[in-house]
Amino acid sequence: MKGAIVLFIVGFLLWINIQYVQLTPEDIREAILPFGWLAPLIYVLIYTIRPLVLFPASILSLAGGLLFGPILGTVAIVVGASSGAILSFWVARKLGKNIAAKKWTGKGEKIQSQLEENGFFYVLTLRLIPLFNFDMISYLSGISKVKFRHFMVGTVVGMIPGSFAYSFLGASFVEGDAFLILTAVSIFILVSTVPFLFRKRLNKKIEK
Repeated sequence: MKGAIVLFIVGFLLWINIQYVQLTPEDIREAILPFGWLAPLIYVLIYTIRPLVLFPASILSLAGGLLFGPILGTVAIVVGASSGAILSFWVARKLGKNIAAKKWTGKGEKIQSQLEENGFFYVLTLRLIPLFNFDMISYLSGISKVKFRHFMVGTVVGMIPGSFAYSFLGASFVEGDAFLILTAVSIFILVSTVPFLFRKRLNKKIEK
């Protein structure tokens, strides 16, 4: 019953986002920019609560580059996304405390032990490889045996390359220069694929 309720809520929020909340990075920029010096704080606050409504993180990250440029935009994205990830982690841990505290059996026992001992490397690997949903990682970490400090550090470190790529790409749209946009896209692709080169090394570290 609890699982069905969770699936219904997730499906409903995704449907709302698809049908009604069709915001673009430009829309977000125009809404936040008038706040002046408060704009970074507003942006971080919105990014913090974003996971609760399942609004796409990629759109908000591109808006960060549009708003603040590649450097400050990266900082704003990392702070906001990290805050949102921490909020998601604790919401999942509180609501799924029975799952998190339960002793798993069989193969699950080994997985549980690995998550507890090497949680940092698991989270770091998942954050670096852009194939997994950002919020899914946060919520699943919350109901697992991953320690909070491992989750937090793994999240912050792992999301820096991707945050810079999104920020640089968003900032390039403001300039409107074709060469700059092509460079930004190239950097984005490079940052997205490089983590795969280190996947085996990280996996060996986890096995040890």
